[in-house]
Amino acid sequence: MNADALRKWIRSVPDFPKPGILFRDITPLLQNPAALNASVGEIAAPFREQGVERVFGIESRGFLFGAPVALELGTGFGLIRKPGKLPGPVHQQRYALEYGEDAVEIQQDKELEGQRVLLVDDLLASGGTAAAAVALLRQSGAEVVACAFLIELCKLEGRARTGAPCHAVIRY
Repeated sequence: MNADALRKWIRSVPDFPKPGILFRDITPLLQNPAALNASVGEIAAPFREQGVERVFGIESRGFLFGAPVALELGTGFGLIRKPGKLPGPVHQQRYALEYGEDAVEIQQDKELEGQRVLLVDDLLASGGTAAAAVALLRQSGAEVVACAFLIELCKLEGRARTGAPCHAVIRY
């Protein structure tokens, strides 16, 4: 199943979560085993020979794709979470939102130093969360090979903001 076939499993929901937003709902794709499996394969494909040593997913939908991509690539999986959800010492990266600020965290991990990592999330929009996650991984000593997404909203130009090469299976 290629990107065009996978696109059929993404539902467009107008005016959600607020007027003027066209929400891309991945629920139908997640409910179809063939589409879910194909999407994981398409996310992982460009990185099979890239020497990725660990995959990281951004909370929460990045976990849905990141963990199976890690299995596809034969690597471990790491979590990038919202503040206060990881035990032990963490690194934190704050980033600006349209109205305010947010942050992401990662557990401090000496083994991450020098590791080649792939960052995975379901959707790339404006790129703020992905850019913060890339900065966090680099702060932890990792080498970010790339960011990989199921969906990219190209008009928002988030790719340029991430500071890393990006791959998206479906582009709107």
